[in-house]
Amino acid sequence: MKAPEGKYAWSAKVGEKGQIVIPKEAREIFNIKPGDTLLLLGDIKRGIAIVNDEKLKHIFSDIFDENTAGDDKED
Repeated sequence: MKAPEGKYAWSAKVGEKGQIVIPKEAREIFNIKPGDTLLLLGDIKRGIAIVNDEKLKHIFSDIFDENTAGDDKED
């Protein structure tokens, strides 16, 4: 079965310290470099998702956007 375009699946073993190695192809496709921060999101029913730093920045930008209505920020 061929995966739909833009969809990928990899496997990774969990080491004794709970660490995983992100496969090289995944690191290349998603531009993950040593020292990058990744956000792990968990859902009991759906599993774990890993979001790269750029998505993390976008999420925080949306949350803390200065133009957000109801912003109580002092000038």
